[in-house]
Amino acid sequence: MTSRPLPVIQLRVPTDEDAIAWHRVFNDPEVMEFHGGKAAELSVYEELTARQRRHDAERGFCFWTMLDADGEVIGFTGAQPWPHKEFGPVGEIEIGWRLARSSWGKGYATAAARTTLERVRAAGVQRVVAMVHSRNERSIAVTRRIGMELAETFTTPVSKQQGFCFRLELGPARS
Repeated sequence: MTSRPLPVIQLRVPTDEDAIAWHRVFNDPEVMEFHGGKAAELSVYEELTARQRRHDAERGFCFWTMLDADGEVIGFTGAQPWPHKEFGPVGEIEIGWRLARSSWGKGYATAAARTTLERVRAAGVQRVVAMVHSRNERSIAVTRRIGMELAETFTTPVSKQQGFCFRLELGPARS
């Protein structure tokens, strides 16, 4: 099996305008199937993009806005501290991605995840996790493509959904 070349992506720290773009591209029940089923209110994306700007300033990484080769916003990717204190990998760095449905199946998530791993390793992160809904086969495939291994199974406290925690040891940054 030959692998096709990954697409060109651009990543940027989210802007105020990206909150609107994220709201638009995630306003699709299929995209949000494993994230509550529908897009959040615009105010949620405004808070999320502001939090990501803080993460980037403080840590050197965040959930970046992902753009295709034409400069169109197609979603986000990146890393952040696991945001929940009541379950999951508390205290660890989570990597993730969410794409517009029109961008599925083209290699964007894999390209973005690989770029994320390079950037977080350069920022000194030595281990990452990815939290994935147990039925999200597309994201599970991405975790495998980037070398992650299933570490544990969990049930979310509110929705009672089953998920997987994948881990990857990055080791020290290369100089």
